[in-house]
Amino acid sequence: MKIQTPPGMRDFYPEEMRLHNWLMDHWRGASRTFGFSEYEGPIFEFLDLYTLKSGDEIVSQLFNFEDRGGRRFAIRPEMTPTLARMVAARANALPRPIKWFSTPRMCRAEKPQRGRLREFFQWNADILGPDDPLADAEVIALAVNFLRRIGLTENEVVIRTSSRPLVSSLFATIGIAPENFGRAFELLDRRERMPAEAFEKAWTDALGHSTPVEKVIELLHGQSFESICTLAEQAGPDGLRAAEHMSAFRDALRQFGAWPYCELDLSVVRGLAYYTGIVFEIHPRNVALRALLGGGRYDDLVGMLGGPPLTGVGFGMGDVPVIELLTELGKLPELKPTLDFFVIDADATLLTKVLEIVACLRNADYSADFSYKRAALGKQLRTASTRNARYVVIVGVELAEKQEIGLKEMTSGRQEGVDAASFLADPRAVLSGMRWDGNLSEPRP
Repeated sequence: MKIQTPPGMRDFYPEEMRLHNWLMDHWRGASRTFGFSEYEGPIFEFLDLYTLKSGDEIVSQLFNFEDRGGRRFAIRPEMTPTLARMVAARANALPRPIKWFSTPRMCRAEKPQRGRLREFFQWNADILGPDDPLADAEVIALAVNFLRRIGLTENEVVIRTSSRPLVSSLFATIGIAPENFGRAFELLDRRERMPAEAFEKAWTDALGHSTPVEKVIELLHGQSFESICTLAEQAGPDGLRAAEHMSAFRDALRQFGAWPYCELDLSVVRGLAYYTGIVFEIHPRNVALRALLGGGRYDDLVGMLGGPPLTGVGFGMGDVPVIELLTELGKLPELKPTLDFFVIDADATLLTKVLEIVACLRNADYSADFSYKRAALGKQLRTASTRNARYVVIVGVELAEKQEIGLKEMTSGRQEGVDAASFLADPRAVLSGMRWDGNLSEPRP
């Protein structure tokens, strides 16, 4: 019986795992550069954690189950609710600001499609505590740092930024009632995935004919940043605050050097109901692919879970669309398996010494390997080359004659003899004394 990988899931063979680790390393590296600390949570949570804010309709999007005690759980589809729950549990003991990141595995019960699988990894970064547009700008600057690390430029991706309070103020200026804002946001979030006629009908069915859809589209597109803020100010104090917050947000992005990647796009509203402020998404510019990242401010979530009122802003970035885009652009890194050392013997009787040297190198924190099958010297050298070993240790007749082993640098082909006893006693000291190109004294990262 042949059993295949479940639909929407992935096997990570060594070559895929190297790419996965490369991506995770850049996620972690960017986060730590910005002073974020890593956290993790359980793979499944009580179902109520997700229905509390998003409603029962979200259940169909989750892998959920009931345990033997009758309790209902769901495999986590996102990380923000877990973060809010964890912060709420220890809010009074956590220093401010709270700057946390995670790279968890998650699942969603959706139909697999390009750039979206049922199981995926996601980079999450959040700042909780400051009620300041500087925090909104910093999480975007963090995302830009990552984009630059993996070689994606502002000509290839764009960060589309918006503000729910700003859009609400604009809605008010064209006569949309506050009780209809939620439905209007929901429709705007779905607009790009709907035919124009279907969107117009859905808008009219939900909001009537008093606010024609053409007027909404005209309002949200084709206007300058300054004119949008001026228009929002006409909605009163809330509009003025929203405009001032958005202007300060843009100024902070400029100071962080992240604004070249950004543009104002008021059609970005984000579908999750807990967003309350600035929202943003990263999209490819010239590739038909889903958003790489989405996020925004969620000022009420921690309080809803029993914690104190605490502002928050953050994002999630999935691994699948990032890899899809890099593949499309021809920017995937070439990641080969590598070794620091491959140890070979010139005679089968020397295997014991080979194993002793391999153990010595491994204990010194170098990656080292050897051949299980005895083979000619040339074949073992070819194996070392196939394994992309930086250096080869050759155990041959020199060991008995001069108590030496050979050390060969594979790129240049340079080879020297070194004292075997000294090498075994302290390989790092021997290697640091070599006058070869490259840093032979330190293991490869």
